[in-house]
Amino acid sequence: MRLVGLRSALAGPFDLVIGHGEAVAISGASGSGKSLCLRMVADLDPNEGEAWLDGRPRAGMRAPEWRARVIYCAAESGWWDASVGAHFQPAQQAAAAALGERLGLAAELFAATVARLSSGERQRLALIRALVRAPAALLLDEPTSALDPASVARVEALLAERLGAGLVLMMSTHDPGQPSRLGARHLVMHAGRLGPP
Repeated sequence: MRLVGLRSALAGPFDLVIGHGEAVAISGASGSGKSLCLRMVADLDPNEGEAWLDGRPRAGMRAPEWRARVIYCAAESGWWDASVGAHFQPAQQAAAAALGERLGLAAELFAATVARLSSGERQRLALIRALVRAPAALLLDEPTSALDPASVARVEALLAERLGAGLVLMMSTHDPGQPSRLGARHLVMHAGRLGPP
């Protein structure tokens, strides 16, 4: 993935190249622009400049195609149905259940209502919801902020495995040890600009 002059009135410009199998972790104070940056890459917030994936410019793709290949997962993901299972297509059910087991989620949660989930369960299920769609690039906004250490380790192991298979990963984090545990390039957001730690 390549970002060239990606900017808005509030953040940027961002110029960044992330190779296949590479992770970039962005830390910084709350409100510094981390989430905004990820949402701009996902083309969810107004922005100028260009983003490229596998040699194809975002401007040359329809928005749904880009967002299917470059998936943004918010810290507090939206749920459009009361049932957890309704968020997974029938063809995704088996893969979702297998990922759930790896992330320490009980199988019955897929038949539960969203309202009965803890914040950590919702966070892991939102990650699963993104992964079963097999994105080329994944944009994660504080993906382990609501998790206990054992669950964080499970998520990081799964992400490391996907990185090994070529996933492009860009994430924000407040966990100071997370970039090194994932072998990620570490950048810091300050007042809407990215720089070294």
